[in-house]
Amino acid sequence: MTSGLPPGLEGNLAEYVQGGVADWLPFDHKRFYTNAFIIQGDKILLGLKKRGFGINKYNGFGGKVELGETLAEAAMRELKEEAGIDAPLEHAGSLLFVTNAVGWAFQIEIFSARSYSGTPTETGPRSDEMRPKWFSFESPATSDTDAILPPIPYEMMWDGDAHWLPLLVQGRKFVGRIDSVTQDDGKFAMTKHWFSTVISDD
Repeated sequence: MTSGLPPGLEGNLAEYVQGGVADWLPFDHKRFYTNAFIIQGDKILLGLKKRGFGINKYNGFGGKVELGETLAEAAMRELKEEAGIDAPLEHAGSLLFVTNAVGWAFQIEIFSARSYSGTPTETGPRSDEMRPKWFSFESPATSDTDAILPPIPYEMMWDGDAHWLPLLVQGRKFVGRIDSVTQDDGKFAMTKHWFSTVISDD
């Protein structure tokens, strides 16, 4: 195990980037979530959160792991419910999100796929939650209909996403931790972060 890891992280990791001067926030336990991304060529499928936690932010497709589900099963279910598609998802990374708003930590397992079946749509079982949209991680990029795709909207995503999303696109497994505090307007402000690439899964 790499020495000097942030609390809650483990594994054979190589630090990629870190920042912040505050102490790491404490937490009592972890709750597990998944987040899935579809990558094809030089484009990535994101979803705009239409209600609830993270409203008006772009993210992958995911949510809580239900009782009796494996992480992979939860990731595939959430992708189907929120984007209307199926994909051969593979585990791509892990994020620990800690905030002073609750006493527990979000353990978010990231999945990705380079192919999918179906048509991304917001008319699925949870169409009121997410609006799928393709973005380019290289400029310029075109979709299957030759329309120019916009760049990844980091300004409308969670703090810290710009650090680990490029690793996801490159197919490099990663582990990270993000600490955030709530502000007077209810929004989160990142106070400390640490990201790494995985040297080995052993």
